[in-house]
Amino acid sequence: MNIYIMLFAAIACEVLGTMLLPASQNFSKLLPTTILLISYGSSFYLLALLSQKLPLAIIYASWAGLGVFSVALLSAIIYKQTLNWQTISGLFLIVIGVTVVNIYRGQY
Repeated sequence: MNIYIMLFAAIACEVLGTMLLPASQNFSKLLPTTILLISYGSSFYLLALLSQKLPLAIIYASWAGLGVFSVALLSAIIYKQTLNWQTISGLFLIVIGVTVVNIYRGQY
């Protein structure tokens, strides 16, 4: 499997788990809690596999940065949380930072 597909799958699993935190109602709802735990477990498993193929700094910067960006946008859409222009600007700076880190990561 392509390493970037694995990375995006790890990000997607982490985002799914994070988005289910409110639905789990402090881990009292069985289905959201189960999916949340499986999602986080899958994300960390994929990160462990990726750590054998890419530098950890690249993996973590991409996973954390794109995860924060995705959760913020999805929270605005799903949970109707507001984003001001400063937050939106910061989120786009995160994406730019992750992009720069990946472009100039060198040959590994």
